[in-house]
Amino acid sequence: MAYHLCSSPSSLFHNRQTPSHSLPSPRSFRLGSSGLRTLKLRFPSLHSRTSLQINHVSLQEPVAQETQTPTNVPEVESPQRQNRNSGSLSKSYIWVNPSSPRASQLRQKSYDSRYASLVKVAEFLNSCSPSENDVFEALKGLGDRILEQDAVVVLNNMTNPENALLALKYFQQNLKPKREVILYNVTLKVCRKGKDLDRAEKLFDELLERGVQPDNVTFSTMISCARMSSLPDKAVEWFEKMPSFGCNPDDVTYSAMIDAYGRSGKVDMAFSLYDRARTSKWRIDPVTFSTLIKIHGQSGNFDGCLNVYEEMKAIGAKPNLVIYNTLLDAMGRAKRPWQAKKIYREMINKEFSPNWVTYAALLRAYGRARYGDDALNIYREMKEKGMELNVILYNTLLAMCADVGYADEAVEIFKDMKSSETWKPDSWTFSSMITIYSCSGKVTEAETMLNEMLEAGFQPNIFILTSLIQCYGKAKRTDDVVRIFNQLLELGITPDERFCGCLLNVMTQTPKEELCKLANCIERADEKLGYVVRLLLEKQDNSGNFKKEASELFNSIGSDVKKAYCNCLIDLCVNLDLLERACELLDLGLTLQIYIGIQSRSQTQWSLYLKGLSLGAALTALHVWINDLSRVLESGEELPPLLGINTGHGKHKYSDKGLASVFESHLKELNAPFHEAPDKAGWFLTTKVAVKSWLESRSSSEFVAA
Repeated sequence: MAYHLCSSPSSLFHNRQTPSHSLPSPRSFRLGSSGLRTLKLRFPSLHSRTSLQINHVSLQEPVAQETQTPTNVPEVESPQRQNRNSGSLSKSYIWVNPSSPRASQLRQKSYDSRYASLVKVAEFLNSCSPSENDVFEALKGLGDRILEQDAVVVLNNMTNPENALLALKYFQQNLKPKREVILYNVTLKVCRKGKDLDRAEKLFDELLERGVQPDNVTFSTMISCARMSSLPDKAVEWFEKMPSFGCNPDDVTYSAMIDAYGRSGKVDMAFSLYDRARTSKWRIDPVTFSTLIKIHGQSGNFDGCLNVYEEMKAIGAKPNLVIYNTLLDAMGRAKRPWQAKKIYREMINKEFSPNWVTYAALLRAYGRARYGDDALNIYREMKEKGMELNVILYNTLLAMCADVGYADEAVEIFKDMKSSETWKPDSWTFSSMITIYSCSGKVTEAETMLNEMLEAGFQPNIFILTSLIQCYGKAKRTDDVVRIFNQLLELGITPDERFCGCLLNVMTQTPKEELCKLANCIERADEKLGYVVRLLLEKQDNSGNFKKEASELFNSIGSDVKKAYCNCLIDLCVNLDLLERACELLDLGLTLQIYIGIQSRSQTQWSLYLKGLSLGAALTALHVWINDLSRVLESGEELPPLLGINTGHGKHKYSDKGLASVFESHLKELNAPFHEAPDKAGWFLTTKVAVKSWLESRSSSEFVAA
C-alpha cells in the first residue's frame, strides 16, 4: 500500500507516484537513483506538531510519471488504513511525529529532496555562460533517467531566457514528453520573466515547426509577455490569433486584453471588454484598472477615472500603489487638487508608503493648481526622505512660486537645484527666476539671473523678455524697456498678445512725458492696439470713433487677454484724466461680457463686485454705480435696506496691498458711508438711510459748485 508525502512536485502532478532520489552534490548536481513512492504526511496543527509542506508550483497541466518500487523505506501502516469503511482520503495519509527519525528519513527520500536539487540546477543555469556545452554539461548531472517532471521544474525555476532555450533543447533530446506543449509553455514563461518577446516569438515558431499544438496557456503567456514588454499592439496581435488555432480566451485573458487594447489606443474595444467584464463578473487585475483610469484621464474624462476607482472598490478589488499614483496623476491634470488630497489621505490610511511617483504626482497636482503651501510641504518631505527631484518637478515648483509670489521659497529651491549633481537649470528654470525677480522689482537680481542664463548657453525667449520689460517698467526705466523690445525684434521673435499686454501694463506705470516711447513700441508690435493707444494719448476723436476702434480690437484678440487689455486701457484713461473714455471702455467690457456680474440687485441688498478689476477699472465701476444710485434716488425709486461693495479680501501676490486697502482710502476721500464689515472680509457695507443722506449731500455740493 502506497502513501503520499505532500511536496511541491507531487501536488503539481496531482500526487502521481514519483521516484525519489538521494540528495545530490551541489558541485556536480548529480542526482541519485534510489526510488520511493511519494508519501504524503499530514500533521495536526498543534504546538508539538508541524506540517511538512513546500510552496506549490502551478503549471496547469499534469505530467505522467513512471511508477517505481520503493526501496530502503519500510511501509508505514496508518490506523485509518485498518478501517476499511473509511474514505479514500484516509487510506492515503498517515500521522508521523515530525521529530522522529522516520520523518527525517522520509524527508530525505521524498521528491522534496530532488526538487530542491532541481532548483539549484536552475539557479546555476541562470548564471552560467550561454553556451550549449556549459548548459548541457550542467544538465548531465540529472542522470540518464530524466522525467518530464524534472524538466518542468528546472525550466519553471529559470529566469535566463537564452539558457532556458538551450535547456529545452537538451530535454527534447533526452526524453520523450507526453505533452511537449508543457515544456514550451514553461520556457515561454521564462521569456516573459525576462521581457524577451523576440525570443518568445522565435520559440513559438519552433513549436509550430515541430508540429506541437499551442494551447490557451501558450497564448496567454505570449500575451502577458507582450504586455510586460510594453508592447500592447503585439498583445492584441497574439490575442487575435487565438481563434485560428482553435483556442478560446478565458476570463483572465479577456481581462488582460482590456489593458492591452487600452494601451494600444483601441479605446472602444477596451471599454467594450470592460462592460462585458462587469456584466460577466470577470476577475480584473489592478494593472487593467490602472489602464482604464489612465485612458479616461488622457481623454479628459476625469469623472470616469473616479467612477472606475469606485467600481473597483465596489467589487472588492483592492487598489494598489500603482492605482493610487495613476489617480493622483489624473486629478493633477484635471486641476482637482482637493480630490488628489482626498485620494492621498485614503492611500495613507490603507498603510501604503508613498514612493517617488506618488510625490511627483502630488507636486504636479498642487503646483498646477497653485496650492503653494501643499506643494512646498511635499517638496520638503521628499528632501527629508532623500528623494531627488528632476528638472520638470523643479520647474513646476518654480513656476508655481512665480505665480503665487513665493520669492524666498523660489530662491531656496533654485539653490537646491544648482547643488544637484544630476540636474541643472534649463531655460524654463531661468525664466521662472527672472519672472520672480521682475515681479518683485529686483532689477539687479533679474539682470544677474539673465547673465547666468546666457553663460549657461541659453538664449532669452519671449517669456523672459516679457518679464524683463515688466521689471524695467516697475523701476521706471523706460529706455531699458525700449532696449529689450528692440532686442526681441533683433532675435526674430514676434511679439505675442501677452507681450503686448505687458507693454500696455508698463504704460500704466510710466510718467506721462515718456508714454510716447512706449506707444511707438506698441504700434510696431500690434497696429490695432497701437492705434487705440494713440487715440487716448492725443486726446482727439470727438466723433465717437474710439469706441468703435476699441470694440474691433477686443474682437480681434484672444479671450484670455481681453480683461487684461481692458483693465490696462481703463487704467491709462484714469491716469490721463479721461473719465469719459474710461466709462466707455467699462461699458464696452460689460457689453462684450469681458466683465460679468459686476452689479447685482435683490430686495434686501444691492451690490457692486470689483474682484478681478484693476484699480482704475474698479474706481470707474464705482463712479458709474454711484451715478446709477443717484438716478434711482432722483426717480423716486426706493433703495434696498443694505448696499455693499465687494473688493475681495486678497492682496496682490507681489505687493502688501490689495484692492480692499486701496479702496478703503478712496472711500474715505469721497466721505462715502461705506465701512468694512468686521465679519465679512472684503465687504464694505452701508444702510439705505446713510447712503441716501450722502447722495443728497453730494448732489447739493455739485449744484453749488456748478
